[in-house]
Amino acid sequence: MPVGLLGRKVGMTQVYEEGTSVAVTVIEAGPCMVLQVKTPEKDGYSAVQVGFGDKPRRLASRAERGRLSDLGGKRSKARQEQGVAELPRAGCEPLRYIREFRLAAGEAAPEVGTKLSVESLAELKRIDVVGRNKGRGFAGVMKQHNFHGLRASHGVQRHHRAGGSIAAHATNRGWSGRIKKGKRMSGRWGNERSTVKFLRIVRVDVE
Repeated sequence: MPVGLLGRKVGMTQVYEEGTSVAVTVIEAGPCMVLQVKTPEKDGYSAVQVGFGDKPRRLASRAERGRLSDLGGKRSKARQEQGVAELPRAGCEPLRYIREFRLAAGEAAPEVGTKLSVESLAELKRIDVVGRNKGRGFAGVMKQHNFHGLRASHGVQRHHRAGGSIAAHATNRGWSGRIKKGKRMSGRWGNERSTVKFLRIVRVDVE
């Protein structure tokens, strides 16, 4: 099992298992390239840096290309003449998405330049998936938090969908009078990091 794979959602479909239709999410996972291996001695923690998705060379800076392959610059040549050991490079083109996966104590790390593919998931039955959920734009409290709103009766003047009072009153009991953290209010809904654990792998298609 690799430390983790990066991918993108392709779409939704359905497969049939013993006559039963099962809804599945199609994910293009990998191939991913191991770009860097971080160690506690040098970086303070253990992690593996993985890249995914081609990035046009014209959009990548020289620094981004230099950390992946040897460009033969003046500094690199000077270090070679002084006998300074160069850090291992993956030797690949610039990648669009780069993420890190933490390693547990004593867990072996793959070498720099190793290509991780979806073939390693063939023996697994469950995985954890991390991504960004669907963005729904600016939403009010009734749509976002299921508030029931105010009564549509006499005396409520065009205030039916409002959230109501938000701050604690400053009294002699020592209330702060400020808005508490985590207060459910209107604002941007979705487009946040979300983790779904123990998802079942229905099928692995290498091609």
